[in-house]
Amino acid sequence: MVSYDRLWKTMEKKGVTQYRLISHYKISAGQIGRMKKNMHVSTHTLEIFCSILQCPVEDIMEITPEPFEVDKEEKEPDKVSSGTE
Repeated sequence: MVSYDRLWKTMEKKGVTQYRLISHYKISAGQIGRMKKNMHVSTHTLEIFCSILQCPVEDIMEITPEPFEVDKEEKEPDKVSSGTE
């Protein structure tokens, strides 16, 4: 799961508001909205935020791994015919 909670803390610490991101840096309100909802954004967007805030990506986002489920068909080993059946 992706979380942008760190972004809001970093912005507060650096004195950058959402209004400033939109008006001065031309960040779309849609991108900010996606990040508020912890939705995925492009690496380009993350790079822009890192440049604006002069911080590493770790100060903007956090990824918490979730269990990865494999399709049932992929779990079973491939059955190879020995040709002697």
